[in-house]
Amino acid sequence: MRVRASLLAGICASAISFPAFAQEATDDDLTDPQFGNTVIIVTAQRQAQSLQEVPIAVSAFDAEALEAQQIENASDLQLTLPNVSFTKSNFTASSFTIRGIGDLCVGVSCDSATAIHLNSAPLFSTRLFETEYFDLERIEVLRGPQGTLFGRNATSGVVNVVTAKPELGAFRASGEFEYGNYDSIRARGMLNVPLGDTMALRAAGYYLNRDGYTRNLFDGSRIDGRDMYAVRGSFRWEPGPDTTIDLLGFYFRENDDRLRIQKQLCQRDPTGVLGCLNTRRDFAKTNANSTFTGTLGSSEFLAINGIPATLGLNSLYGPDAYANFNEPNDVRVVNTQFTPEYFSDELQLQAHVEQGFGPLKLSVTGTYQETEVDSRQDYNLGVGAIPQAGTAFTTLNSLAANGIPIFDPVTDAFLGFAPGTGAYFQPIVDALFDGTGNLCVSDTRLDNRGAFEGERICTPDGTQFDRSNQQTKGWSVEAILSSDFDGPFNFLLGGIYAENEFSENSYYVNAFAIDYIAGVLGSFTSLGGGLPPSYLGTSFFRNNTSDFKLESFGIFGEVYFDITDRLKVTAGLRYNDDSKSIQARSTLASFLVPYGTTDPFATPFGGGFDADPATNPDPALNLANPGDPETTCADISPVGPIGSVPGCEAFQERSVGFDEMTGRLVVDYELSPDNHLYFSYSRGYKSGGINPPLQPIFQVNDSFDSEQIDAFEIGSKNTFLDGSLQVNLTGFYYKYSDLQLSRIIARTSVNDTIDAKIWGLELETIMRPSYNWLINMNVSYLNAEVDGDQFFSNPRDPGGGDPSAVIIKDITNGALCAVTGAGANAFVGLVNGGLGLQAPAPFPADGGIASNGAFSICSVLDAQTANPAFAALGPLDVLSPGVQVNLRGNKLPQAPEFKASIGVQYTAEFDNGMSLVPRFDLAYTGEQFGNVFNGNVNRIKPFVQANAQIQLNGADDRWFVRGFIQNIFDSDSVTGLYVTDASSGLFTNIFTLDPRRYGIAIGAKF
Repeated sequence: MRVRASLLAGICASAISFPAFAQEATDDDLTDPQFGNTVIIVTAQRQAQSLQEVPIAVSAFDAEALEAQQIENASDLQLTLPNVSFTKSNFTASSFTIRGIGDLCVGVSCDSATAIHLNSAPLFSTRLFETEYFDLERIEVLRGPQGTLFGRNATSGVVNVVTAKPELGAFRASGEFEYGNYDSIRARGMLNVPLGDTMALRAAGYYLNRDGYTRNLFDGSRIDGRDMYAVRGSFRWEPGPDTTIDLLGFYFRENDDRLRIQKQLCQRDPTGVLGCLNTRRDFAKTNANSTFTGTLGSSEFLAINGIPATLGLNSLYGPDAYANFNEPNDVRVVNTQFTPEYFSDELQLQAHVEQGFGPLKLSVTGTYQETEVDSRQDYNLGVGAIPQAGTAFTTLNSLAANGIPIFDPVTDAFLGFAPGTGAYFQPIVDALFDGTGNLCVSDTRLDNRGAFEGERICTPDGTQFDRSNQQTKGWSVEAILSSDFDGPFNFLLGGIYAENEFSENSYYVNAFAIDYIAGVLGSFTSLGGGLPPSYLGTSFFRNNTSDFKLESFGIFGEVYFDITDRLKVTAGLRYNDDSKSIQARSTLASFLVPYGTTDPFATPFGGGFDADPATNPDPALNLANPGDPETTCADISPVGPIGSVPGCEAFQERSVGFDEMTGRLVVDYELSPDNHLYFSYSRGYKSGGINPPLQPIFQVNDSFDSEQIDAFEIGSKNTFLDGSLQVNLTGFYYKYSDLQLSRIIARTSVNDTIDAKIWGLELETIMRPSYNWLINMNVSYLNAEVDGDQFFSNPRDPGGGDPSAVIIKDITNGALCAVTGAGANAFVGLVNGGLGLQAPAPFPADGGIASNGAFSICSVLDAQTANPAFAALGPLDVLSPGVQVNLRGNKLPQAPEFKASIGVQYTAEFDNGMSLVPRFDLAYTGEQFGNVFNGNVNRIKPFVQANAQIQLNGADDRWFVRGFIQNIFDSDSVTGLYVTDASSGLFTNIFTLDPRRYGIAIGAKF
């Protein structure tokens, strides 16, 4: 395949300048020499080609383009790319969405929809989106399925980061220093050293340190800062004209107070049943009575279970922990007692060998990487108060000091205290109070030790926080054989094998109330059972994957046939085979643990714990109904170590496998040397995965299917007016089957699949009316929606809009269910009367909820639907987690309907060789939704981002001075949403772009 150079090729997505790596063009390729004599060469088809002739919607940025447009990371990259969006997400991850296809699947076994490659080699669980770009040759963004050449999970497209290679025979160096607001210091540097004529070394790095963007009212500090650096070393050896060997090592590290989420928003629910309502996102905190701690810690729940109501931290029908909290009306102001902690690092090693054999070329690439991320922050980004702290703590201290009081059953006269019972409550006091007025919370440790094992964090109000951590390693080896014959036929043949393994992946939620509940319920349970004083472990929520492994291999090939000088056909196939295995468990107050136990999982009372409820234990072990084939671990005595009862597993263990044949067909027609028209069909694939264990248990699928996409695209790439105008137009239509979609059930992300249809248009233009002017403009339209009848329950409205339904907050676990039927309200009222709970009541008129709501117990209601006493009320159903609604026609998340960007640059050249280059960029991102249920509460407003800079360049570009401003309008641009679980109160986490930044930079090179 011969490369034809064409003017302005490769600056497809608002490029700025021609890079030094571009290959020289011949005089025949140039219409007007004033515009230069270079082209952009890309590897979008795994071979070097002129970008403007590649029949793929691909955008490329060279190093100068990235700098001129102030594209420092993936978040900036989205602003200028058509039909591309980027957002951070809840668990230290992010989603790079192309044409409405992003990372809607959440979980360890999920694959990214956008394949991230380093020098065309795949990366797994990379922190690349957290680093900043430095010393790059270019970044390529391929839109549309690229599974044939780039692999199993490239259903939305590919981001290929190409590093700058060592330059043979030349000594080069460059450096840059920048200072900006927020006391920001940024430095970059590069050194290229030749080693004789055939070898060279290149070293590069960057450093960033700045103060936080967010102010913490609690102590006046600034949080959400950055302190990170990265270094990269490269070695190139060309022992002969047909042989090239490249070695690369990269290390990145960040250790600071970064926030994973920017802010929590909520339309506060005064009833406490939902926590947050369904109409809008206000600057307010969720009603804490709706949370797991608000229900299990309530006086009503304790009283139902025969525990003194005076131990309750709150009443379901009284003020909650955030009743008097004032949420700052600013996305960059919070009030928290817990300072965020963020650590991340990544090691990448890569070797690449190319060997030519005449018209054939063999390339082999091996990549190894290790990544780690660990983040902790305030779970609610607020400071709560315990409504009934005085009464509850007084009662607890009395129990610890004196024991259980005894009363005469007839006269109710006080008879004294039960001997020895104080020992069941003193450990709670010792663990959760430090004696100076502080309240203590379990630390989040990998060994599961918490406050009851002496590992705690103490603050004035008993903070709450979560932790998200992950440790992974992976490697891949890929070989490609390609041809470059002079005739009409060429081919490419390749194969790849890859492994990725998680040695640790956990998500924790800790709070004083969780420790308190675990202690109080555990003490009364163990006391009532005649067991040693014990708490319920773990005394924090932890969803833990202790081992995950992916094994994948693929075989692929393409043929390229020139039917005529102008008409070309590309046909390719790929076979993918993926195997996944996982070991995981979820715990929260799941089993008794004697106080003083060094390891909660070493408890002798864990025999009834079951991390894998899909596997039933031996029916003969059922103490209540021996021989019952539906025996669960709850039917078995809990005495015995965890995993000691057959079928009551210490871990959920699952394995799944997927294989798929994908491919593409492309017809490319050259209307003229500067005008190309192409049509393509491609089939993409992304493997399925395994849903994590739930706690409490809900009926969900153990695994989820793989995705398939049939994509049709027509495109036109054109250069007009003697090379001064480039216009590229693309239209596409996708038929998507089994699109993976995450929802929260029982504090855990569970994945389902839906079908979708997507179509859109993309217009990319570059105008250069004179040598001094450069104008780029992109416009895109996207329609991405759910296809066909797809039924799911909306966590924000479990009643599904049914005015006769009753939404139930289950006080045993904080989850939601819905009671349906004409007599639902009367039924719930009658059952609740026997439980000492109130009857259903309406939500506020502006809450977007048609149903009434109530606190109750879903399992009790479900059992009572068969009671003949309620037969007159008509048919009744208890649905968990709620009434299903049809999503047909709903918009997919993170899919802005319209996007547009424009950049204008002028170069003023002076007689002394210096130049002054001002540039202005403006980007508009239209309306989108944060999740598939749509509605105003999930709507993300359109936003505008504007950047500007002016740069003075010295003669021969040896030095520069630059002034810049980013986000000129200081927009609080929201890029994504995350709706949390019902047991957390259904608040919404939002993710935003950075605030206004400005500063000055100086640099030099030689």
